[in-house]
Amino acid sequence: MEEHPFKVEQEGFIAWLFLNRPEKRNSMNMRFFEGLRQHLEEFDRNEEIRAVIIRAEGKSFTAGTDLFELGPLVQSGDAHSREELKINIRRLQEAIGAVERCRKPVIAAAHGHCIGGGVDLLSACDIRMATRDTIFAIRETKVAVIADLGTFQRLPHIIGHGIFRELALTGRDFTAEEAMNMGFITHICETREELYAQARRTASEIAACSPISVQGAKEVILYSRDHGIQAGLEYVAQKNAAALLSEDLVEAVKSFMEKRIPVFRGR
Repeated sequence: MEEHPFKVEQEGFIAWLFLNRPEKRNSMNMRFFEGLRQHLEEFDRNEEIRAVIIRAEGKSFTAGTDLFELGPLVQSGDAHSREELKINIRRLQEAIGAVERCRKPVIAAAHGHCIGGGVDLLSACDIRMATRDTIFAIRETKVAVIADLGTFQRLPHIIGHGIFRELALTGRDFTAEEAMNMGFITHICETREELYAQARRTASEIAACSPISVQGAKEVILYSRDHGIQAGLEYVAQKNAAALLSEDLVEAVKSFMEKRIPVFRGR
């Protein structure tokens, strides 16, 4: 029996989700996608988790979709098989979407290679960082496929359409430094130890803030992206009208007056 594709560790308010198929370069099979959705939904429900870090075991963050397992899903046939293929693609999309839907901010810490489906996964995360030796690629055009798990829908909002279209249409590799310059990642680290320390620092900063405001901010960011400026302004007005009268706000004011660090409880 193949080892489970994930393992989880909790460190205070931070959940570490390890991609755990190192012998397969953490390639993404059906079990991977199902586990990804389940874990992110569990993190979303768990009030003791305020931030999530995704990292990977082995030499690569991920080599992308496991073509040996998922390839047979793409088969010639009748209309029924075509409909089944669409249903399976939607299942994979939902798994990546669970990362974006998770109310807790998700940080990706990539190393080695992050190819194809790995870029789909990172595009759904809130914050991305990588080691200097990381290689990224939207490689689907090189294997006669259209990327269908969210890169086309999310990545242009992160890096802009100009460079995105070059990367998507050529399928070429791009380096961590290029990724940093285009705004895809926010930190480059020399070693994996430095990478995980930086991810922990960022997650700890998030976890120290009011979870009500952090989770509300993520929701407003995504709503505004999908619905536009005016709708986003109306939405955040409604959110703040509901959330401002919170115990966390009282604690923020009280701690400021007492000149101490606030302790937020998410209430």
